Amino acid sequence: MPTRNLTPQIINAAILGFEEQKRHIDKQIAELRAMLPGGRTEAAATPEAPKGKRRKLSDAARKRIGDAQRRRWAESKKPSEPQAQPAAMSEAPKRKRKLSAAGKRAIVEATKKRWAAFHAAKAAEKPVVAKKGAAKKTAAKKARVKVAAKETARKKPQKKAAKAPETAPAGAA
Repeated sequence: MPTRNLTPQIINAAILGFEEQKRHIDKQIAELRAMLPGGRTEAAATPEAPKGKRRKLSDAARKRIGDAQRRRWAESKKPSEPQAQPAAMSEAPKRKRKLSAAGKRAIVEATKKRWAAFHAAKAAEKPVVAKKGAAKKTAAKKARVKVAAKETARKKPQKKAAKAPETAPAGAA
């Protein structure tokens, strides 16, 4: 193994990695031994996993921490006391304000006026387009007039003949 700049951190990490691999191999060996007839079911002297490093606290420090935690716990469990109110507020609650009929009427009228102005502005923005329904009604009226004219023409064939010479062909103009 070539020597490089091996810091103590790198060496410790390598040791931990190899120990983990060793535990894994020991576990697999124990499983294989259990498969053998009459084999042992327990692992063969496997070392326990190393526990993390913990700081040692003195008894006095642990006592201070415990006392502080108990104080915080007692304070959070204590029932909250109602705050003192000024004398003027404790007498009677303030009455709610009511809207008069005239005030309400003024608000309604102002709202209607604003909406009317809004709709007028919106209508002025749009170009005026004839409704399709109106065009259909007009076409239906024209068709009825034509049918009525044809029926009248059938009843009076003499007038039709007189009117025929007056109409010029479309291409003659």
